[in-house]
Amino acid sequence: MARTTKHGSEGQGNRADPELGQVAAERPGAPSMTTNQGVVIEDNRNSLKAGARGPTLLEDFILREKITHFDHERIPERIVHARGSGAHGWFRPYQSWASITRADFLQDPKRKTPVFVRFSTVAGGAGSNDTVRDVRGFAVKFYTREGNYDLVGNNIPVFFIQDAMRFPDLIHAVKPEPDREFPQAASAHDTFWDFASLMPESLHMLMWAMSDRAIPRSYRMMEGFGVHTFRFIDAAGGSRFVKFHWRPKLGSFSLVWDEAVKIAGADPDFHRRDLWDAIDQGDFPAFEFAVQIFDEEMAASFDFDVLDATKLIPEELVPLTPLGELVLDRNPDNFFAETEQVAFHPGHLVPGIDLSNDPLLQGRLFSYLDTQLSRLGSSNFHQIPVNRPKCPFANMQRGGHMRMSVEKGRVAYEPNSLDPLSPAQDPDRGYTHHPEAMESPKIRLRPESFADHHSQARLFWLSQTDVERTHMVAAFRFELSKVDTLAVRERMVGHLFDVHPELGGRVAAALGLEMDGDAAPVGREVAPSDPLSILKKAPETLATRKVGCLAVDGVSAATVDGFRRAVERKGGKLMIVSMKRGGFRSAEGEMIPADFFVQGGPSFLFDAVLLLGGATPPADFLMDAAARNFAADAFAHLKAIGADEGGVALLARAGIGEADFDEAVVPLASKVTPAAVSRFLSAAARHRLWSREAKVNAPV
Repeated sequence: MARTTKHGSEGQGNRADPELGQVAAERPGAPSMTTNQGVVIEDNRNSLKAGARGPTLLEDFILREKITHFDHERIPERIVHARGSGAHGWFRPYQSWASITRADFLQDPKRKTPVFVRFSTVAGGAGSNDTVRDVRGFAVKFYTREGNYDLVGNNIPVFFIQDAMRFPDLIHAVKPEPDREFPQAASAHDTFWDFASLMPESLHMLMWAMSDRAIPRSYRMMEGFGVHTFRFIDAAGGSRFVKFHWRPKLGSFSLVWDEAVKIAGADPDFHRRDLWDAIDQGDFPAFEFAVQIFDEEMAASFDFDVLDATKLIPEELVPLTPLGELVLDRNPDNFFAETEQVAFHPGHLVPGIDLSNDPLLQGRLFSYLDTQLSRLGSSNFHQIPVNRPKCPFANMQRGGHMRMSVEKGRVAYEPNSLDPLSPAQDPDRGYTHHPEAMESPKIRLRPESFADHHSQARLFWLSQTDVERTHMVAAFRFELSKVDTLAVRERMVGHLFDVHPELGGRVAAALGLEMDGDAAPVGREVAPSDPLSILKKAPETLATRKVGCLAVDGVSAATVDGFRRAVERKGGKLMIVSMKRGGFRSAEGEMIPADFFVQGGPSFLFDAVLLLGGATPPADFLMDAAARNFAADAFAHLKAIGADEGGVALLARAGIGEADFDEAVVPLASKVTPAAVSRFLSAAARHRLWSREAKVNAPV
């Protein structure tokens, strides 16, 4: 099937593209869309703004009704980001940043600011699996001396949509289909891809969501982004635009797809458990807080709009400036009281940090507060301990459901002359917004500078390694193969051709679609950006990694202890997997306790494995299905494997002969040599041997 038109490309302005059939007059018999009060809606896609690039107006009753209804659709679970894990910690700047912001918590490198961080998935409910393919939330609450500041972001620097008006539609599309309430925590179904295929502005985000970024190895090894453009304001009132970044000090790493699926079955709490265990064992997760800083003149020079949340700023254009470090060092005392009840809001700001006119951010400023009122049941949610500021706070707000503070006196208004000690406004220390000049008409209009939906999607594709591109093609293949409607599959693949002919062609071939790529890609030419690839910047390290040691009776305790010490010297942890839950009896006669029974400790829970079956492996070891799967999965998931004689025999039983061995499979002699240990540790520090993937034809 040859493409004769651009697929679903959307016109700008306040008219939808007729090709999409979204205008009521062009859909005979279809009712006009109205508000809940029966008022016909002219434009359901753009919020009312002061000019095309201006701020969203509070008087937009259509936007407020739509988002208010959406915010209150679930009680009490979060509608999005319901599945979360949290931790306490601290933030400390590297130096004073008074030259760029007056924010107090960024001034003194000797002072630690307490924080609470919540990581989450977006689409699934509170009981869904941790390792599904999804965007991850990365929200940080800073308890500063000037009040609470919330940096509410994701592990992907862009988003699906440009305007908050579309957020309810996006989530309705990705959530379980309402007539059947499945699939849970999954985008691989018709309604999501129908919506996405009609929304070319989502293409850039889809590239990230179909990449390995959407199946992270750990919350501790996951980047975070503020997504939107914000402002820093210095003491003199000077303004600079900023983009926020969190960089994990362990580096960024992901699972492979088959591994993620199997982990979901073996340990649905994999990420939650990993975060808890790391903190509990003193391996405190650490992130570097960095910003891209640029002024309005530089922003105007870019060939994309910094107010468009579907765009990022390549680091080649604006390098990162590291500001400080975030360390998580304490687990919650009570999950519900803290992780579940913590309430984030992008409008929780402190002096020195301000907003931009990003229309998606502007809608979030309304939506987050409204959601907390519904979910936590009261405007007094700020008095819940995890949300309560750690600095003094006082105002004239009184009463309300679940009011916990007890204010004394007869005065609850301002100005007053009856109580000279009552709270009063403070022009000198108070929060002030950047006085941005505005004079624009009230319109529902998308600026032309938001119109390029393809160039940065192509930028992401071109920036990936061959391995990462293969994974993206496989992800699109899996997701779109779950879509029953042929027209949706074809429309979506058409968009992928517009991003890059190779991408469209490979996905079309994988789906068995006869579509060509004769048309030129849409958008401008772009140069690859290496920081967008995980693999190009992945460090080689065993720090906090887990090595699973499958051992049987008769294996030398000295051998196991030698590997344990070697792994621990590199910052990792060796965990014993045994054919019996109690452990194994060593050649020296002592009982070595096990961390896992083999059926409950499959190899995909570990980062590298040792197979120790001894010189004469017992028959039950070689015949046990769980043991064979332990070996086979480790090989298929491209992990480092150390194997003694019995381990080599187990690999053979799993269909992996010595002819299949590669540099990450390390045979161990009866007497393990330091050279063999070193070789194994080196292979394990690389995390995966990607060259093995084509050979094993692993399901990616």
